[in-house]
Amino acid sequence: MGKQVSDFILERVHQWGVGRVYGYPGDGINGLLGAFGRASGEPEFIQPRHEEMAAFMACGHAKFTGEVGCCAATSGPGAIHLLNGLYDAKLDHQPVVAIVGQQKRSALGSRYQQEVNLELLFADVSEYCQVVMEPAQARHVIDRAFKTALTRRGVATVIVPEDVQEAAAVPSPPRVHGAVYSGVGWSRPRMLPDEDELQKAADVLNAGRKVAILVGQGAAEAADEVAATAELLGAGVAKALLGRAVLPDDLPFVTGPIGLLGSKPSDRMMRECDTLLVIGSSFPYAEWLPEEGQARGVQIDTDGTMIGVRYPMEANLVADAKHSLIALIPLLARKSDRSWREQIEKDVREWRGILDKRAEQHFGGEINPQSVLAALSDRLPDRAILTADSGSGTNWWARHVDMHADTLASLSGTLATMGPGVPYAIAARFAHPDRPVVAVVGDGAFQMNGMNEMITVKRYLDRLSGDTPLVFCVLNNRDLNQVTWEQRALGGDPRFEDSQSLPDFPYARYAELAGLAGVYCEEPDGVGAAWDRALSSRVPVVLEFKVDPGIAPIPPHATWEQMKNTARALVRDPERADVTRRGLVQKATELAEKLPGVGDAE
Repeated sequence: MGKQVSDFILERVHQWGVGRVYGYPGDGINGLLGAFGRASGEPEFIQPRHEEMAAFMACGHAKFTGEVGCCAATSGPGAIHLLNGLYDAKLDHQPVVAIVGQQKRSALGSRYQQEVNLELLFADVSEYCQVVMEPAQARHVIDRAFKTALTRRGVATVIVPEDVQEAAAVPSPPRVHGAVYSGVGWSRPRMLPDEDELQKAADVLNAGRKVAILVGQGAAEAADEVAATAELLGAGVAKALLGRAVLPDDLPFVTGPIGLLGSKPSDRMMRECDTLLVIGSSFPYAEWLPEEGQARGVQIDTDGTMIGVRYPMEANLVADAKHSLIALIPLLARKSDRSWREQIEKDVREWRGILDKRAEQHFGGEINPQSVLAALSDRLPDRAILTADSGSGTNWWARHVDMHADTLASLSGTLATMGPGVPYAIAARFAHPDRPVVAVVGDGAFQMNGMNEMITVKRYLDRLSGDTPLVFCVLNNRDLNQVTWEQRALGGDPRFEDSQSLPDFPYARYAELAGLAGVYCEEPDGVGAAWDRALSSRVPVVLEFKVDPGIAPIPPHATWEQMKNTARALVRDPERADVTRRGLVQKATELAEKLPGVGDAE
């Protein structure tokens, strides 16, 4: 049998630097599966338990390597299953190529079994979506898919009908009118700022007395330049969730996360600043940014469509962060008045004390989930990769885990979907087998899909075990906790048992059943020792903490409407007494410096 189109596609994908493709089989990609069998692992096929997990893994690979992530699925339902993970990549601007099967060309339009209009289905999620209708197309379609995913930092989808997969390959089309000849190769451009706009930005920043900086993932490669800019301007630096790893948290001017699950220093800085510099972030929540007209603005972003969209900016630098700051720094004057910086650093020190006290407060013998993440922070290994899921645990992950200079961290920042914490961690481990990997997930997300992926971990146990830990930390609170608190604060409704309650389940024992390690902790005094056991394991481990669901993810500031809603909800809430008491004690820690004894642990 000669080389098929499917063989050529995998060879081309491998030439683009793809070492593994995350996918799930089906007869719609039988041709590709045969080609994977002949490819001798170049690229290799990694089988998760669900196509959505394959897309999450491809996105996670892109996030933690900077390379294109690749996933594959069969036609019809398999292709549909990819969508949530692909939207995660689209919204977080990660380059992912999806290869999906389709029914034979002769059957299209007949309402054949599993026939879905895939071009229409993938049109919104994709920056590039193309059906390979003829073998000679495969070359330029694959090449354009990768070039587009890299250039536009998004999803490219390649649809290959079954009969085309199994057709004879055409590595080079005949030299006739209409033939296309493409090549492998791409390089990242340097996006330099406009010089006039650069001077305008410097003038705005030099004139400011109270400069606040907000960074996102677009500043990831400009850490030194961000720190130097903050030092010159006497500014503090807040971090959007996707920018958590841009700067280490031991820098005294780093105010930590921003927003509903942000820090008090970030909130105060935004409320009192007179100048705002946003670098590589599209943080969307206006209520956590300066009021319109309060601050003059400068923004640096490679995406000109998003410049000045979140806050009115006077200087709009459509360029990459590193080169913009390299050009900007010589134009900045070091501020001699350091009172603003001193206030920010004081706020940071006080906030860290508040977090420490909150983490120590346990009620009724139950583990405070904040203590779980604080204990991880104290033990965070060098070069760790951290993932988080969406839920109340994200609050504690954002606030209580300090990033080191060599830490990588991510989560579903913009889509904020449940489910990626575990597959991100698995992809990170495949990509970086020598680095410690820790995923923090709620029991809701773990029940939704994370538990199934423990079977994937078992399947690849020899690859995912090693000299560094792979830990899946599960916060077991028997509640879809983030939504419970949103019901109270946003809707003014009490907790609705039918929608919010989760069945209790022995996650650590399940891990042991699957052939992995399991560590269980339900005692506050045992949190540190449980982490020590998990982090010393050389077999992937599920670390289960049975935690208190009544600890409120208290925002840095609450609106009057939120306070009214919460009060109204708690009047009718069956857990009102315990929840109210916990909330009051936690909030009182902010007064502890002025009123000794207030907020002490039970």
